[in-house]
Amino acid sequence: MSNRIQAATLKRWLHDGNEIALFDVREHGQYGEGHPFYAVPLPWSVLERDVGRLAPNPRVRLVVFDDDDAQAGPAALAAARLGALGYTAVHRLEGGARAWRDAGFVLFKGVNVPSKAFGELVEETAKTPHISAGTLLRWQQSATPPVVLDGRPLGEFAAMSIPGASCCPNGELALRIGTFVPDEQTPVVINCAGRTRSIVGAQTLIHLGLRNPVYALENGTQGWFLANLPLEHGQRRRYADGVPPAPARVAAARALAERTGVEWVDADTVRNWAEAAERTVYLCDVRTPEEFAAGSLVGAQHAPGGQLQQATDQYIGVRHAIIVLFDSDGIRAPVTASWLRQLGHEALVLEGGLRSGLALAVPGVPDSVPLPLVDAATLARGIAERSVSVVDLRSSAAWLHAHVPGSRWSIRPRLAATLAHCGRAVTIVADEPHLAAWAVSDLPEAGDHDISVLDGGFAAWREWGGAVSDQVSNGAGNEETTLLPEERLDFLYFVHDRHAGNKEASRAYLAWELGLLAQLDDEERGGFRPAT
Repeated sequence: MSNRIQAATLKRWLHDGNEIALFDVREHGQYGEGHPFYAVPLPWSVLERDVGRLAPNPRVRLVVFDDDDAQAGPAALAAARLGALGYTAVHRLEGGARAWRDAGFVLFKGVNVPSKAFGELVEETAKTPHISAGTLLRWQQSATPPVVLDGRPLGEFAAMSIPGASCCPNGELALRIGTFVPDEQTPVVINCAGRTRSIVGAQTLIHLGLRNPVYALENGTQGWFLANLPLEHGQRRRYADGVPPAPARVAAARALAERTGVEWVDADTVRNWAEAAERTVYLCDVRTPEEFAAGSLVGAQHAPGGQLQQATDQYIGVRHAIIVLFDSDGIRAPVTASWLRQLGHEALVLEGGLRSGLALAVPGVPDSVPLPLVDAATLARGIAERSVSVVDLRSSAAWLHAHVPGSRWSIRPRLAATLAHCGRAVTIVADEPHLAAWAVSDLPEAGDHDISVLDGGFAAWREWGGAVSDQVSNGAGNEETTLLPEERLDFLYFVHDRHAGNKEASRAYLAWELGLLAQLDDEERGGFRPAT
């Protein structure tokens, strides 16, 4: 049984210095339309899968909310489920997001809001140098072109990039910058898709004392696009592997970390903290995906340094928790920890890093009652005989791209309504079987249907050679229609449209970033500690 709390109580808890997890259990698109500043997205659709990673200590003070705290809404369901999973201090925000707004507190649009607001504060405080897209183009056409580095992960870089740029995620800059710059005179320009990683990447190099002139590209690839300049697509230019840590860079990284209050901690201390379970402890491997895949510490989550700075709420669900970072070089973890400290987090560096021998318990994923599996051939026969309905629980974007013909797209909060329009036999298409099982488990009327799951998901259907539709169908006969925006609870148009050739969406997004600081109250702004 969860306790209900008022908005004023939640506001006080968020700033009392004690650990707290504030989870928005609405779907991603709803979260992005407006949430409290420190809210972390934990959609009801994936709650069981992600809660152990985001809130590994079941004793943590935890608050969930949705739109309005309806008795049968996601917050009520999530609170009950969290209690069943062993969380002992679960609360619901009475009245949900609406009550927060009605109490006079701001609902912030967008995602990764604290990190993005912090980026604007960094530029304001440190006076990070920046250049426009037009200036960069002129420099590139000169006899002494700059080095342009994209601070995003390779996947984002490949989607669109500045011509001539190379991918070097922000978390890798401190280690690998020497492989990109030929001398100390060549200018270095850092870009991302918008503003935050451009600013933080450039300021990282400046804080580390790089002698080269360093600049952030104003408004990133969106600024380039708005200047009517062509972007590249599909590029794979990236950082080199196997770069040895230069002693001077190790020293610079440690000096920066110490200047921002970072401390080092040994493996025994971290192990004792985790076993005592009095605090929430995160162990984060900040290295590249390739390095993490080759081997990491037991119990660590992969949190690449640049992304951990940019999207902290995707990795850390508990405010005021202990965040322990490690690497294999003595550079990347200290630099990342320095940024987390400036963001207001209790970040430490693990002594010995990958060689420390630390091993922590791996957060478990709760069991689900498995649903019967059907293979693609069996499903195809059922479709041909019109004896089975198909419901697709993947993302709406994935369903729109390609789906089993005649299938209906649905999502956990609306699954009951979808099943009301289906026959008795229903096969669910899902990314993971247990996501389907959890979604079905909270349906009181599930017994009215014979529900199964497509073995291997949509990938297995394609591999078998099943028909694929990229038309948008509502599953009613041959009628074709589109999903209405309000149906796509998991999709945030505000973020995605700026990358779809929509200049007005890009302008609106950049204006949103630039306006974030003005929306903060004194307590929210005071939680940051930017270095100068």
